Amino acid sequence: MKRLPVLALLSSAVLLCSAAPGLEQLTCSGENSAAAGRAAVQHINEHHHHGYKFRLDRISVIGVIGGGDRCNVFLEMGLLETDCHVVNPKHFEDCNLRSDYDWEVMANCTVKISIISGNAKIVDYNCATRRVKTNMEMSMICPDCPVLVPLSDSDGLKSVHEAVKKFNQNTTNQRYYILEEVGRIKSGYKMVGGMFFSAQFVVVETHCPMGSRILPEACKPLCPDRAHHAYCRSLYSMENGLGDVECDFYPPVNTTALAPGEPEPVCRPPHRAHPPGLPPYHGPSAPPPHAGGRPPHGHGHGHGHGHGLPPHIGGRPPSPHGLPDNAGPHSGQIPPPFNHCDTPLINPDPAVHPICPWHLPFNR
Repeated sequence: MKRLPVLALLSSAVLLCSAAPGLEQLTCSGENSAAAGRAAVQHINEHHHHGYKFRLDRISVIGVIGGGDRCNVFLEMGLLETDCHVVNPKHFEDCNLRSDYDWEVMANCTVKISIISGNAKIVDYNCATRRVKTNMEMSMICPDCPVLVPLSDSDGLKSVHEAVKKFNQNTTNQRYYILEEVGRIKSGYKMVGGMFFSAQFVVVETHCPMGSRILPEACKPLCPDRAHHAYCRSLYSMENGLGDVECDFYPPVNTTALAPGEPEPVCRPPHRAHPPGLPPYHGPSAPPPHAGGRPPHGHGHGHGHGHGLPPHIGGRPPSPHGLPDNAGPHSGQIPPPFNHCDTPLINPDPAVHPICPWHLPFNR
């Protein structure tokens, strides 16, 4: 297994009610939208616990409600997914955007910012996360490119579990690692080797010492701040089996040594973790109820300083390319959708990790 340079794992923990950096000078006139956009995408990345970090692509002010020193400003933002997984300590602005041939992912977001006496904070956002191109569109520009398949694809997950087993054969690890999350799975076909799967996934260090009789699958992960993580890429051929597995290692944030005889603390699993195997399945997606007086989804754009609530708050922004292809490349069947979010999503793309809706309780 190839070991790549070790990077320091940084903490992204923030207080939900804290003012986002860069928003202090935002006024009810809607000025400084660029600074607000940068702060908003930082806030979104800090609360995005699955998949990959995003960078800002475009921003516009679509409405202002109120005036003087007390108002709500609504932003419409376009984000692009980077190649940095959320466990990667690199700042999102330093991460690379995906190329056309690497299945670009975009998110259309509407953000609500509350301003009271010069104090500004993000209180609500909704994003629609989609692949930029559908399978059909991609086949027209790159017919030989591997296809992005659902994260619940059974053959793709088999390749990931084989890779995790190989990872745990590395005798330099002090403890067993278990699968924390599958980031992406691509599938293609080669004349030599037949169908293949290229996967990206994250493993997390557990309490179980290497060589113990406990099955690694039964081990519990260490506390998120005390665990080593590894972001891995694997290649699996249906004809030849598992090939290369390459990983980036990220050391824990908390390196405080335990006292002699003191056991590792037991923590709840991190928000982004799920048991090895299929991603969590929360049933068919359905439109969220319009609770708390939120209006239904609309299709108009109220650009400028309006006095009515912008149409996408509480709903879902439209996707410029329509719904993506959800079917796998070989079975012709659509695996059940899954959802890491606390609320249902409308037509989620099963091949990508969505940005989950977020809001402060009793937001203004």
